[in-house]
Amino acid sequence: MLEITTTSTLLPRQIIGHTVKPPSTEYAKLPYIPPYLHSGIDQFIYGESFASAGSGALAETGKGLAIDLKTQLRYFKNVSRILMQQLGDAEAKALLSRAVYLFSVGISDHIHPYEEIYEIGGRKFTFPSLWPSACIPSSMLFDGGKSGACFDTITPYIELHNKQLSELLRKAQNDMKGFKYSNPDFHTLLEEIINHPSNYGFKEGKVACCGSGPYRGIYSCGGRRGVKEFELCQNVSEYVFFDFGYRPKTQLGYF
Repeated sequence: MLEITTTSTLLPRQIIGHTVKPPSTEYAKLPYIPPYLHSGIDQFIYGESFASAGSGALAETGKGLAIDLKTQLRYFKNVSRILMQQLGDAEAKALLSRAVYLFSVGISDHIHPYEEIYEIGGRKFTFPSLWPSACIPSSMLFDGGKSGACFDTITPYIELHNKQLSELLRKAQNDMKGFKYSNPDFHTLLEEIINHPSNYGFKEGKVACCGSGPYRGIYSCGGRRGVKEFELCQNVSEYVFFDFGYRPKTQLGYF
């Protein structure tokens, strides 16, 4: 997901990059911005959404179901060109320079997209750490769902990603003039919520609200993925995860 939050002296605070309006934008009193593919050109100065649920750093991730990061970057470049046409180079560059760019994807494609955005004028970036993906409902199916343990085979790779991302960002700040970043530790936060859901207003941290199989970790919610039968919880607000794991409700309530 590519997200851009901008501020302007001439326009109200703007947001580019959400498929839904998260609490962070509500807290900052930012308006809801429609998705890029549903918008008109006249709306670009108020922000755009390039985010695509289920997308990844690689084009192969979610292929046919999501918009990959490279395509999102192409959309952003198109918007930046239109902003320059509408506002003029100086005002558009000032707007892009004040923006905050959020990447919530794997590490493989971080470097190329953010350096290109930096060259266009971006200076403020946010790179959240990867979630504890070994402990989401779908991952817990890999041992048959019997032990209730996380699928820790992938944990070292997640930890390595987060470590190297942190080091990469520190280096970028030293090497790139004006580059500023934040690297929120979503991994520790979500891990804490999964293990102690009641401390955060939830009743269930490991079983999804909607799906089938152990932990409702099979992606069958709505009966549209080849599995017609699925279970749906009575109260979604009691569950950390809505479905198999890539839409934790904590994203909307705490992240």
